[in-house]
Amino acid sequence: MFYNVLKAKDLIDLEDGKFERKILMENNNSNLSVIAIKKDEIIDTHTSTCDAAVYVIDGKIELHFDAQKFEVNKDEILMFKKDEQHKVLALKDSKFLLIKI
Repeated sequence: MFYNVLKAKDLIDLEDGKFERKILMENNNSNLSVIAIKKDEIIDTHTSTCDAAVYVIDGKIELHFDAQKFEVNKDEILMFKKDEQHKVLALKDSKFLLIKI
């Protein structure tokens, strides 16, 4: 087992791409990732194989599920079930934790 104190907002920075992802922990299908995405960029429609939660560290994102959309601001969490198709739109430069269990 390991112990480490990390500053979530400092774990990742955007380079030239529209978004960056860094996996912090992984166990079978479960994982903890940090994602950075630039304003107005989109993470295209995809499906999660696990139940998931998104915690916004900085910025504001919008998650689209079929006809529903949810704005998630800094310090807010959105949870959703596996097999839900969704996409992410960055309303501001943003960083968020993705927890898949």
